[in-house]
Amino acid sequence: MNTPDQKVAVITGASQGIGAGLVDAYRKLGYAVVATSRGIAASQDPNILTVQGDIADPATAERVIAAGLDRFGRIDTLVNNAGIFISKPFTEFTQQDYDAVTGVNLTGFFRITQLAVEQMLRQSGGHVVQITTSLVDHASSAVPSVLASLTKGGLQSATKALAIEYATRGVRSNAVALGTIKTPMHPEEYHDMLAALHPVGRMGEISDIVDAVVYLENAPFVTGEILHVDGGQSAGH
Repeated sequence: MNTPDQKVAVITGASQGIGAGLVDAYRKLGYAVVATSRGIAASQDPNILTVQGDIADPATAERVIAAGLDRFGRIDTLVNNAGIFISKPFTEFTQQDYDAVTGVNLTGFFRITQLAVEQMLRQSGGHVVQITTSLVDHASSAVPSVLASLTKGGLQSATKALAIEYATRGVRSNAVALGTIKTPMHPEEYHDMLAALHPVGRMGEISDIVDAVVYLENAPFVTGEILHVDGGQSAGH
């Protein structure tokens, strides 16, 4: 089991793709991990606590943080990785689309981040990381994405606001803005089309995003940063 000085990371959307990669990476860094998603399975690793739940429900955030504190006694990092992306022409979004995207991307960020930061302030600080999208900074005519920009754009602004609010209190806040990454979210038949959206001509790998988060974790002088890992998308096309 963990020792009192072992750091603890909470990761949302942790059952597959980038989230699963982040769980592995934080374990390699020596952290205990609280991993949550709707269908996440139990782990054989005593330093990984899994909590099932829909992050759009604030009660899930309460259970995740409470379970993490009960098992490990502290929270040092929160990675807000859970997200929904729906691309449609703006006038075709439904109320259900809006509720789903804002529920996960905004409500899912809000309560768990409040609870994590409260705990970090009781300790010697901590680190919050949001996973966002480069479409926020560089909209694309090929990918209509108003709901993504509305929600993930809000997270990028909140990232900076959190960084400044807690800059003198030891809590850092950063974001990683993605291009399109090879994850189970994207069927292989779309990979060529998605690769063409990036100036470098290929999709990103899960390891590209994990490496960016690990960099931010190990960068104590970096806060309020939006780190673009997007094959050049945010620079132009």
